[in-house]
This record gives sequence, structure tokens and C-alpha cells, in this order.
Amino acid sequence: MHTSFIKAKIFASLALIIMTFAFTLPMITFHGTLNKIHEDRIDEISPLAIKTWNFYNQGRYKSTTTPKEAHNDLEEMIETSSEIGVASLPIWSCSLEAPNYPKEAFPDGIPVFFHFDGFSGEVHEMNTINHYVGMDPMWQGGILEREIGIYALLALSLGMIFFILYNKKVLTYIMIIPTSLPLLFIADYSYWLYWFGHNLRDWGAFKIKPFMPTVFGDGKIAQFTTHSYPSIGFYLLLAIGFLSLLAILANNKAVNETGSK
Repeated sequence: MHTSFIKAKIFASLALIIMTFAFTLPMITFHGTLNKIHEDRIDEISPLAIKTWNFYNQGRYKSTTTPKEAHNDLEEMIETSSEIGVASLPIWSCSLEAPNYPKEAFPDGIPVFFHFDGFSGEVHEMNTINHYVGMDPMWQGGILEREIGIYALLALSLGMIFFILYNKKVLTYIMIIPTSLPLLFIADYSYWLYWFGHNLRDWGAFKIKPFMPTVFGDGKIAQFTTHSYPSIGFYLLLAIGFLSLLAILANNKAVNETGSK
């Protein structure tokens, strides 16, 4: 086998491993768990979902209202009615500072983290603030993306496996998708920020003009200061994209030198 084919398989395998353990696996094992919690069907939560959430939430942000003894323990979080986010790694973080949120209690502002399949952080508090200025709650955005996200990643994983197993030029096109994941996320994230900022409702106690929330960096909305930056999941998306690009280049080189189709 041509050495470039081998390199392509190695690069694609590494990208697949990162995607699986950072996103696909926790999304599958935790799928539907939040609905069971909200519907008080706690006895239906699988032990695997609990273990997965506990593992992936090590060292992640917990609401200031969450008792310390409940940190990283899903059953305790449920018992104490603490705010629970999804298990997969966060891709982007957004925090908000306001005069009525003291630095002592919220040194980094009110943080919310965006995932492929949902949210984590101070989601309830952020929705309360959004309501104050006439914004819809966050769950109104990206409904379709959250619904199909797990199936899209599974389909993409299958395509990457085919790329790894077979030396076919046509399969190279599949790798364009993981290569583009960072850009696809930013584009979708930007669209929904625009949608929220330009579809303000009349219920807002504080009236502001339609605006474009800050996608990257620091911004100002009325008396609020916002911070919007990548989280660990986005850097892993960059790694997946870079490895997938290397796989494409290596595979194309092998195809051109061997005349494969």
C-alpha cells in the first residue's frame, strides 16, 4: 500500500477518535436524559448516562447555586434540583457582566456554554436576562441542529470509517465535512446570534434596538458587557479539521501517484 494511503488512514483515524470521544459518545449515552429529568422520570435514567455525565463534567463550570458536594455527581445534582447541562464537551462560551451581578459571586460574569446537543452553565439566569431585553429563551434557537446533531455525527463517523477502510478517491469528498466543522459551527452560531438580536419581542422591560451580538471577543449591550470565546470543544474541532485536511492531501497524493479511482 502506498505510504500516503497509510498516512491518510492515520490522520482520519485520529480525527475520528477525537470526534467520537469529545462529542459523539457522550451525545449518544446522554441522549434524552435531560428530558427524563424534566419529566421526573429519574428511574429511567441509565447507569451509563450517569457515569458518562459524571466523567465528562469533571472540572467544568457549575452554577453558583449548586452545592459543592453535588459537583460532578449527576444523582446529587438531580436531588438538589441543580441546573444540569449536557455531557458533551462545550464548543463556545458566552458570559455576561452586569451591575446587579457582583464580581465576588460571578467573577467571570454569567457564563453559558454551547454544545452540539444543548447548553450548560447559567442557562436559566441567562434566559432571565434575555427576557429582560425582549430576547427569546436560548432553546428557541438551533432546534433542528440539536435534534439531528447526533444522527449527523453518526453518519459522518460512518463515512470516515469508509474513507479509512477503502482507497477510493470519491470517499475523499466525505472528509471535506469534518474539515469544515469549525467554519460550519461559527456560521451557524453567528446566524442564530443575528436571529436573536434582530427578533426582539415586545415583552422586554428594557427596550433596545435590534443588534448583532458579539460572535468573538468582548461587546456591549445596554448596561451589559459580553464576552464570547471558543471553549475546549472548538479547539478539538480545529484539530479534527486539520487532521481531516491532512488526510485529504495524503489521500489525493496517493491517488495521483497510483492512478486509483
